[in-house]
Amino acid sequence: MKSLSIIIPVFNEYKTLKKILNKILKLKIKKQIIVIDDGSTDGSSNILKKYKKKIDKIILHQKNCGKGSAIISAKKYINCKYVIIQDADLEYDPVDILKIFNYAYKNKLHVLYGSRVLNKNKFQNTENFTHLIRIWGNSFLTFVSNIINNQKLTDAHTCYKLFRSDLFKKINLKEKGFAFCPEITTKISNKNIKIHEIPINYKGRTYQEGKKISSIDAIEALLCLFRYKKF
Repeated sequence: MKSLSIIIPVFNEYKTLKKILNKILKLKIKKQIIVIDDGSTDGSSNILKKYKKKIDKIILHQKNCGKGSAIISAKKYINCKYVIIQDADLEYDPVDILKIFNYAYKNKLHVLYGSRVLNKNKFQNTENFTHLIRIWGNSFLTFVSNIINNQKLTDAHTCYKLFRSDLFKKINLKEKGFAFCPEITTKISNKNIKIHEIPINYKGRTYQEGKKISSIDAIEALLCLFRYKKF
Protein backbone atom coordinates (compact mmCIF):
# COMPACT_ATOMS: atom_id res chain seq x y z
CA MET A 1 0.00 0.00 0.00
CA LYS A 2 1.26 3.50 -0.85
CA SER A 3 1.25 5.07 2.58
CA LEU A 4 3.61 7.22 4.60
CA SER A 5 4.08 7.97 8.30
CA ILE A 6 5.46 11.47 8.87
CA ILE A 7 7.23 12.05 12.19
CA ILE A 8 7.47 15.71 13.25
CA PRO A 9 9.60 16.50 16.33
CA VAL A 10 8.75 19.94 17.75
CA PHE A 11 10.66 22.11 20.20
CA ASN A 12 9.78 25.79 20.45
CA GLU A 13 8.64 26.24 16.85
CA TYR A 14 5.65 28.52 17.50
CA LYS A 15 6.50 30.79 14.54
CA THR A 16 6.61 28.01 11.94
CA LEU A 17 4.58 25.11 13.31
CA LYS A 18 1.22 26.14 11.88
CA LYS A 19 2.67 26.63 8.39
CA ILE A 20 4.43 23.27 8.49
CA LEU A 21 1.32 21.42 9.63
CA ASN A 22 -0.81 23.04 6.93
CA LYS A 23 1.72 22.08 4.26
CA ILE A 24 1.85 18.49 5.53
CA LEU A 25 -1.93 18.20 5.67
CA LYS A 26 -2.20 19.32 2.03
CA LEU A 27 0.09 16.56 0.75
CA LYS A 28 -1.88 14.33 -1.59
CA ILE A 29 -0.89 10.97 -0.20
CA LYS A 30 -2.34 8.52 2.29
CA LYS A 31 -0.47 9.54 5.41
CA GLN A 32 -0.18 9.22 9.15
CA ILE A 33 1.01 12.33 11.00
CA ILE A 34 2.81 11.87 14.32
CA VAL A 35 3.84 15.04 16.16
CA ILE A 36 6.02 15.06 19.27
CA ASP A 37 6.12 18.23 21.35
CA ASP A 38 9.49 17.85 23.02
CA GLY A 39 8.87 20.05 26.06
CA SER A 40 8.16 23.32 24.23
CA THR A 41 7.78 26.44 26.36
CA ASP A 42 6.85 28.98 23.68
CA GLY A 43 3.21 28.03 23.09
CA SER A 44 3.79 25.37 20.42
CA SER A 45 1.58 22.99 22.41
CA ASN A 46 -1.31 25.44 22.14
CA ILE A 47 -1.08 25.30 18.35
CA LEU A 48 -1.12 21.50 18.46
CA LYS A 49 -4.33 21.55 20.48
CA LYS A 50 -6.04 23.28 17.55
CA TYR A 51 -4.91 20.49 15.21
CA LYS A 52 -5.70 17.50 17.42
CA LYS A 53 -8.58 16.38 15.17
CA LYS A 54 -6.37 16.52 12.07
CA ILE A 55 -3.23 14.90 13.48
CA ASP A 56 -3.22 11.14 13.97
CA LYS A 57 -1.01 11.12 17.06
CA ILE A 58 0.27 13.87 19.34
CA ILE A 59 2.91 12.95 21.92
CA LEU A 60 3.80 15.38 24.71
CA HIS A 61 7.16 15.30 26.48
CA GLN A 62 7.09 16.99 29.87
CA LYS A 63 10.64 18.26 29.36
CA ASN A 64 13.00 18.75 26.43
CA CYS A 65 14.76 15.44 25.74
CA GLY A 66 16.10 15.95 22.19
CA LYS A 67 15.21 15.17 18.59
CA GLY A 68 16.29 11.54 18.83
CA SER A 69 14.18 11.03 21.92
CA ALA A 70 11.16 12.43 20.09
CA ILE A 71 11.68 10.02 17.18
CA ILE A 72 12.05 7.09 19.59
CA SER A 73 8.75 8.04 21.25
CA ALA A 74 7.00 8.08 17.87
CA LYS A 75 8.48 4.84 16.59
CA LYS A 76 5.98 2.42 18.12
CA TYR A 77 3.01 4.26 16.57
CA ILE A 78 4.17 3.97 12.95
CA ASN A 79 1.55 2.11 10.91
CA CYS A 80 2.39 2.92 7.27
CA LYS A 81 4.69 1.14 4.81
CA TYR A 82 7.20 4.01 4.78
CA VAL A 83 8.28 6.59 7.33
CA ILE A 84 10.03 9.95 6.99
CA ILE A 85 11.29 12.63 9.41
CA GLN A 86 10.12 16.25 9.05
CA ASP A 87 11.56 19.09 11.15
CA ALA A 88 9.03 21.65 12.38
CA ASP A 89 10.89 24.68 11.03
CA LEU A 90 10.76 25.96 7.47
CA GLU A 91 14.24 24.88 6.37
CA TYR A 92 12.80 21.96 4.40
CA ASP A 93 9.91 22.20 1.95
CA PRO A 94 7.29 19.48 2.64
CA VAL A 95 6.51 19.38 -1.09
CA ASP A 96 9.75 17.42 -1.44
CA ILE A 97 8.27 14.66 0.72
CA LEU A 98 6.15 13.52 -2.22
CA LYS A 99 9.18 13.50 -4.52
CA ILE A 100 11.18 11.44 -2.04
CA PHE A 101 8.35 9.02 -1.36
CA ASN A 102 7.43 8.49 -5.03
CA TYR A 103 11.06 7.90 -5.99
CA ALA A 104 11.54 5.35 -3.23
CA TYR A 105 8.26 3.61 -4.01
CA LYS A 106 8.91 3.45 -7.75
CA ASN A 107 12.43 2.11 -7.32
CA LYS A 108 11.55 -0.18 -4.39
CA LEU A 109 14.20 1.38 -2.13
CA HIS A 110 14.58 0.59 1.54
CA VAL A 111 16.28 3.90 2.41
CA LEU A 112 16.31 7.25 0.63
CA TYR A 113 17.78 10.56 1.85
CA GLY A 114 16.92 14.00 0.51
CA SER A 115 20.24 15.76 -0.08
CA ARG A 116 20.58 19.49 0.50
CA VAL A 117 23.77 19.72 -1.56
CA LEU A 118 23.37 17.21 -4.39
CA ASN A 119 23.42 18.90 -7.84
CA LYS A 120 23.99 22.35 -6.32
CA ASN A 121 27.02 24.57 -6.87
CA LYS A 122 29.14 26.18 -4.14
CA PHE A 123 27.27 29.49 -4.36
CA GLN A 124 23.90 27.81 -3.85
CA ASN A 125 25.19 25.83 -0.88
CA THR A 126 26.72 28.92 0.73
CA GLU A 127 23.42 30.75 0.32
CA ASN A 128 21.31 27.85 1.58
CA PHE A 129 23.41 26.92 4.63
CA THR A 130 23.86 30.61 5.64
CA HIS A 131 27.37 30.01 7.04
CA LEU A 132 30.58 28.54 5.62
CA ILE A 133 31.37 26.72 8.87
CA ARG A 134 28.12 24.78 8.58
CA ILE A 135 28.98 23.77 5.02
CA TRP A 136 32.47 22.63 5.95
CA GLY A 137 31.20 20.83 9.05
CA ASN A 138 28.52 18.97 7.14
CA SER A 139 30.97 18.07 4.37
CA PHE A 140 33.54 16.77 6.86
CA LEU A 141 31.03 14.70 8.83
CA THR A 142 29.59 13.26 5.62
CA PHE A 143 33.11 12.43 4.39
CA VAL A 144 33.93 10.58 7.63
CA SER A 145 30.54 8.86 7.60
CA ASN A 146 31.12 7.61 4.05
CA ILE A 147 34.50 6.15 4.94
CA ILE A 148 33.25 4.43 8.08
CA ASN A 149 29.97 3.22 6.60
CA ASN A 150 31.08 2.51 3.02
CA GLN A 151 28.43 4.79 1.54
CA LYS A 152 28.57 7.51 -1.15
CA LEU A 153 26.39 10.19 0.40
CA THR A 154 26.62 13.92 -0.22
CA ASP A 155 24.56 14.88 2.85
CA ALA A 156 24.55 12.32 5.64
CA HIS A 157 22.96 14.70 8.15
CA THR A 158 19.92 15.79 6.21
CA CYS A 159 16.59 15.81 8.04
CA TYR A 160 14.74 14.13 5.17
CA LYS A 161 15.43 10.47 5.77
CA LEU A 162 12.88 7.99 4.43
CA PHE A 163 12.82 4.30 5.40
CA ARG A 164 10.77 1.22 4.86
CA SER A 165 8.90 1.07 8.17
CA ASP A 166 9.60 -2.61 8.75
CA LEU A 167 13.33 -1.85 8.53
CA PHE A 168 13.14 1.30 10.65
CA LYS A 169 11.26 -0.45 13.46
CA LYS A 170 14.00 -3.07 13.73
CA ILE A 171 16.69 -0.45 14.41
CA ASN A 172 17.35 -0.11 18.13
CA LEU A 173 17.70 3.65 18.48
CA LYS A 174 19.47 5.05 21.53
CA GLU A 175 20.59 8.60 20.77
CA LYS A 176 18.36 11.28 22.28
CA GLY A 177 19.75 14.33 20.50
CA PHE A 178 20.83 15.29 16.99
CA ALA A 179 23.17 12.28 16.96
CA PHE A 180 20.15 10.33 15.76
CA CYS A 181 21.41 11.10 12.25
CA PRO A 182 24.84 9.40 12.44
CA GLU A 183 23.34 6.62 14.55
CA ILE A 184 20.68 5.63 12.04
CA THR A 185 23.06 5.98 9.08
CA THR A 186 25.63 3.76 10.76
CA LYS A 187 23.15 1.14 11.90
CA ILE A 188 21.57 0.96 8.45
CA SER A 189 25.04 0.61 6.95
CA ASN A 190 25.87 -2.17 9.42
CA LYS A 191 23.11 -4.13 7.69
CA ASN A 192 24.87 -3.62 4.34
CA ILE A 193 21.97 -1.61 2.96
CA LYS A 194 22.79 1.06 0.39
CA ILE A 195 21.46 4.53 1.17
CA HIS A 196 20.25 6.37 -1.93
CA GLU A 197 19.88 10.14 -2.38
CA ILE A 198 17.94 12.63 -4.47
CA PRO A 199 18.23 16.46 -4.37
CA ILE A 200 15.81 18.57 -2.33
CA ASN A 201 15.15 22.24 -1.64
CA TYR A 202 16.71 23.77 1.45
CA LYS A 203 16.83 27.19 3.08
CA GLY A 204 18.82 27.15 6.31
CA ARG A 205 17.98 29.31 9.29
CA THR A 206 20.46 31.41 11.22
CA TYR A 207 20.88 30.97 14.96
CA GLN A 208 19.03 34.26 15.42
CA GLU A 209 16.10 32.74 13.55
CA GLY A 210 16.04 29.66 15.78
CA LYS A 211 18.72 27.28 14.50
CA LYS A 212 19.44 24.85 17.36
CA ILE A 213 22.27 22.55 16.27
CA SER A 214 25.73 23.55 17.55
CA SER A 215 29.42 22.62 17.28
CA ILE A 216 28.99 20.36 20.31
CA ASP A 217 26.41 18.36 18.34
CA ALA A 218 28.95 18.00 15.52
CA ILE A 219 31.51 16.53 17.92
CA GLU A 220 28.91 14.14 19.32
CA ALA A 221 27.96 13.13 15.77
CA LEU A 222 31.59 12.28 15.02
CA LEU A 223 31.90 10.16 18.15
CA CYS A 224 28.59 8.47 17.37
CA LEU A 225 29.86 7.25 13.99
CA PHE A 226 32.57 5.22 15.73
CA ARG A 227 30.37 4.21 18.66
CA TYR A 228 27.90 2.23 16.57
CA LYS A 229 30.12 0.94 13.80
CA LYS A 230 30.67 -2.79 13.77
CA PHE A 231 34.17 -2.92 12.32
